[in-house]
Amino acid sequence: MSDDERIALFLDYENLAIGARDGLGVSPFDLGPVADALAERGRVVTRRAYADWSFFDEDRRLLVRQQVELIELPQRMGVGRKNAADIKMAVDAIELAYERGFITTFAIGTGDSDFTPLVHKLREMDKRVIGIGVQSSTSALLPPACDEFLFYDRLPGVDAEPRPRRSRAKPQTKPAPQPEPEPEPAQEPEEAEETREVDVAKLVASTLAGLQRHADGPILGSRLKRAILRKDPTFDEGDYGSRGFGELLRTLEQQGVVVLTQGSAAGDPAVDFPEHGPDAEAFALLTDVVREMGRPQLSGLKDRLRKRSPDFSEKRYGFGSFSAFVRAASARGLVQMEFSEDLGDWVLSLP
Repeated sequence: MSDDERIALFLDYENLAIGARDGLGVSPFDLGPVADALAERGRVVTRRAYADWSFFDEDRRLLVRQQVELIELPQRMGVGRKNAADIKMAVDAIELAYERGFITTFAIGTGDSDFTPLVHKLREMDKRVIGIGVQSSTSALLPPACDEFLFYDRLPGVDAEPRPRRSRAKPQTKPAPQPEPEPEPAQEPEEAEETREVDVAKLVASTLAGLQRHADGPILGSRLKRAILRKDPTFDEGDYGSRGFGELLRTLEQQGVVVLTQGSAAGDPAVDFPEHGPDAEAFALLTDVVREMGRPQLSGLKDRLRKRSPDFSEKRYGFGSFSAFVRAASARGLVQMEFSEDLGDWVLSLP
């Protein structure tokens, strides 16, 4: 058996879904970024979500596709629906910890501090606990109780767009009719092949970056492939013209995506990024935009980058937020950051 962590995922779904909807403008809740983050940490052996599913009809269908077991807790007269879900989830987690000793990690998806005693009890049982919550709806008491806490807002793949505050109602005007978009031409075979190569490079690079954030030593090719398969069980290197994963890694090394060195066992190389990693292009884009704008403010700068490169996302390169990406560029000496008291914002410039 591999030494990967075996993870049990428990979701206080109402807390997550309402937090993501109200705080991030994300509805329905997308479990994909959570599943990818856990796949980088180990093998998820059970997934359960607790809610009164009559309130989450569309979410229910999406979760079924993600292989999540839905625990139905219908609302009853005189019974607190939220409390019933919390109690059921806590009892099931403790029961599973006793009955399935091979489970090493519990991932608890909630921002509710009522689950803090559950976290303490699981840790007393020598279980590692990963908390998952939306930052705006997560109690300050919960993250310190966990071994690790993942804010949903910062996970790669979450495109958070906080909703503006509601203003007074104004008379609605009928919008002018918009011309129908022209259908996009079908991709030529060569373009489709190039897109596939870009996709596998992004998959390998994003998975490697995630593993490196949580590992102390080198990342072996065998471990990298296991993490990729947890993200995408249909992954097959043969789809990209390679006879094995090692051959695919050597192809990516020739493309400058990764660097391979001798691993602990023959045929299982250690995988790393080159000195100028996959984020070099993103940093170059940032410096170009700063040079073009002169002394831009941090707020609104991401939109300018996306005008130049519509698919730009700092989370693709392992950064939890755009400000973290800019601070990394500053730490590398690519840009300078200076806080302006007059503007109440950071101002960027080139060194």
